[in-house]
Amino acid sequence: MIDLGRLRALNAVAGNRSVVAAAQALRCTPSAVSQQLAKLERETGTALVEKDGRGLRLTEAGRLLARHAERVLAAVDEAEAALAAHRDTVTGRLTVSAFATACRALLPGALHRLAAEHPQLSVGLVEAHPHEALEALHRGHVDLAVVDDWPEVALRYPSGVVHAELGWDRADLIVPDGHRLTGPVELAECGDERWIAAKPADPCLEWLVRVLPGVRPELHVSEFETQLTLVAAGLGVAVVPRLARPPLPAGVRPVRLVPEPRRRVVLAWRETAAARPAVRAAERALRQSWQRMAPPAPGPAGTGTGRGSAGTGTGR
Repeated sequence: MIDLGRLRALNAVAGNRSVVAAAQALRCTPSAVSQQLAKLERETGTALVEKDGRGLRLTEAGRLLARHAERVLAAVDEAEAALAAHRDTVTGRLTVSAFATACRALLPGALHRLAAEHPQLSVGLVEAHPHEALEALHRGHVDLAVVDDWPEVALRYPSGVVHAELGWDRADLIVPDGHRLTGPVELAECGDERWIAAKPADPCLEWLVRVLPGVRPELHVSEFETQLTLVAAGLGVAVVPRLARPPLPAGVRPVRLVPEPRRRVVLAWRETAAARPAVRAAERALRQSWQRMAPPAPGPAGTGTGRGSAGTGTGR
């Protein structure tokens, strides 16, 4: 009989394309992964990996077994979820992946609630861009993902992954004091501005380049707080969502854009784990954390509110 732990090692190597990355995903050492692969080769009597420079790659037989391993592990995941649902006990370990502002705005309250209500549950948190989070979810490296999904970008959800909307987060154009734009303004009128934006592969940047064709941001930084300080220094303008937005620093002001930029905040999990009590408990905690956030207070056109928060609309 093929050992499930060795199948997990093979599946991790297939998904991460290196022993080192597979070890990181499995939270073990590269040598442990290599040992599991060697044992699996002896167990099956088949060469499953071969040297590729300093690393390893799967043989044709290895790729064949990896495809079967993915289905076997999904079935095991489903069986464990069904058994956990039968016990109806929130226990074990749950790993959540979330984008940066969700980590700051939603996860602290949700994790606190889970710890208080379910002390037998151990929860881990990994910050990741939505594309990375969904891939990790599909591969079984995390159990629940919180992602931001701009309608103009339209995230692709892997097969076997289901998702549900938490709500909508709105965004404003942030400009230096004394800037010519006062709002409300269409984004197309801002094409000649010097832009400050997120780093490549971030959906916020993907959204900007889709809705403002030809824009080429010169400054790329991950944290919105850093973007605000750059705007305050007069180095450009930025579109900043209201979810967990820090107080605006001196020297900047928000300008209302029309139509108003909005992104969905979405929860995603594997369909096979949908019945797992820990996943359901985490979903409830995140929804309660979202509901505690007050909707943005209305402000005069072009002036904004200084500090915004996520809205709770249901769609366009």
